[in-house]
Amino acid sequence: MSETFQIKATERGVIRIFMANLTTEQAASFTQSPDEDTPAPINRALGVTYLDSDFVELFPLSNLEGVGLAGYLTDGLGVAAEDVKPHASRLNAMSGQVLIVLSSAFGGFETTITPTAPLKWIGTYTEEGASVKFEPLPSDSAKGLAEAPTGKPPKSDARVGGMIAMYALIAMFAFVGLIIWISG
Repeated sequence: MSETFQIKATERGVIRIFMANLTTEQAASFTQSPDEDTPAPINRALGVTYLDSDFVELFPLSNLEGVGLAGYLTDGLGVAAEDVKPHASRLNAMSGQVLIVLSSAFGGFETTITPTAPLKWIGTYTEEGASVKFEPLPSDSAKGLAEAPTGKPPKSDARVGGMIAMYALIAMFAFVGLIIWISG
């Protein structure tokens, strides 16, 4: 029984790992479409019509010698080390071709993938969110020359004009009241 994965249109940062039972020659053309009307072999193997090959990696695991697949996931793709650690020995012991499919490969479309031969699902990981640190800048030159504002900000021209108009209305009201009082 093969695995089925629902990809939501809003999915971001998910990394799916597949072993690809391909020779080097087969791997060279696996992600390439022979012409505009024929889907690439990878599309058929994943069961999808659309796949952005810019977000798909297919390579021999021997390319990761010294780093290993676990190291590539953490250092190269940003997966949290604690998520990879329980599987690290299994991931690093694999050999052959590996296929890595990032969420962006589906172009923001909702889709279902059902991998078939020559692909075998190995695992799904999520990119670790970037940590935000609020630390003071280390250099005095980074502090800049801006000084903290002191006192009240200056009054705007519109505010000053409004105040003058208000005082003029009060003065006219008092003047009209005085005339009515004197004539009455």
